[in-house]
Amino acid sequence: MRKLISRSAVSVLVVVAAVLAMAGHAASAPRAAAPAQKAQSLDEFYVPPNPLPQGAPGDIIRARPSKAGPRAATVNAWQVMYLSTNAHGQPNAVTGTVLVPKNVDPATAPVIGMGPGTHGPAAHCVVSSMINVGAYYEQNALNDMFAKGYAVAVTDYEGYHPTPKTTYMNGKSMGNAVVNVVRAAQRLPEAKLSKDAKVMFRGYSQGGAAATWAGQIQPEVAPELKLVGVVGGGVPADLVQVALPLDGKFGSGLLFYALLGLNNAYSELKLENYLNEAGKAAFADMSANSCALELLSKYRDKRANDYMTSSPILTPEWLARIGESKLVGKASAVPIYQYHSTGDDLVDFSQGKTLRDEQCAAGVKLTWHELPTDHITGVYTGNPGALEFMVDRLADKPATSNC
Repeated sequence: MRKLISRSAVSVLVVVAAVLAMAGHAASAPRAAAPAQKAQSLDEFYVPPNPLPQGAPGDIIRARPSKAGPRAATVNAWQVMYLSTNAHGQPNAVTGTVLVPKNVDPATAPVIGMGPGTHGPAAHCVVSSMINVGAYYEQNALNDMFAKGYAVAVTDYEGYHPTPKTTYMNGKSMGNAVVNVVRAAQRLPEAKLSKDAKVMFRGYSQGGAAATWAGQIQPEVAPELKLVGVVGGGVPADLVQVALPLDGKFGSGLLFYALLGLNNAYSELKLENYLNEAGKAAFADMSANSCALELLSKYRDKRANDYMTSSPILTPEWLARIGESKLVGKASAVPIYQYHSTGDDLVDFSQGKTLRDEQCAAGVKLTWHELPTDHITGVYTGNPGALEFMVDRLADKPATSNC
């Protein structure tokens, strides 16, 4: 992988190096990290049965014990495959991880549905594998929740198979994946969690969108869940406004991945018709080999024109599908904590602020917090405020709004 030179990129490398216990590596850290990320290739566990079994969203297809990374001694973990719902409203199979601290009574533990941030399109990037080997870059957030006695259910999202077809940034698929990983956790006999447990949805970046989508669809698709609050940080609510500033910049790879994800979700978009020969090779390589670090290094400063004969983003077909994943403010029966970095270099701040304004106008009991930093740093500096909000909601403390 290429050396990264921006402050945001350095933040990624420092965190990954720390997670992988590689302190002392400097510029060579990116090269050393790659083998660890690929340490666990996907096996048959990740292959969905064909046909899918009959059942309801959240029903478990299969499960097996796994490891809680650096918390393996104190946290029980299981990898699960469960039924969920895709962008077309059809059943699909999604994998994830259920984590329960060993020192809590699972019958009384709250359950947090976590949407992880961007991990990349390649099979070996899958979050459940990263958690298992101790390379999950949001481990600090997990540790905070474990310390409070919370069970956490982390989705992998749709499409992580040995031959991956991830539907990155598809709102309906992500939201359902988060809702249904909570149901799966509650239905996993080994976890012994209560179906009456208090529930929260939480995420940052891609996960912030997933958690927000989950909160919006939960009343309709999973009214039985005892939802008490939603936390969304660095939320990419408007994909057009997020995408436009990324072309030719630090986050170009995220733009390209979003195009790939939408194409995987909607076959009629036919991304291949817009790609030149370099683009066909690059997108095939991305799908097979790229995790988050590669997206931010290998494709840094690349432009759509480098890979495309014309851009699909503003065509009617693409705009219609992109519009289906646009988050807008809606009334909510539960309070929401939304935060965003004012110097966000990957997820445009202004569109996050627009979502905040819309949610306030819709009467949401919303707490809004601005972080004076960039996107990747916000992964970590946003944790204390998010945790404080969660602690208060789960303790039945009345929420206030700063709208």
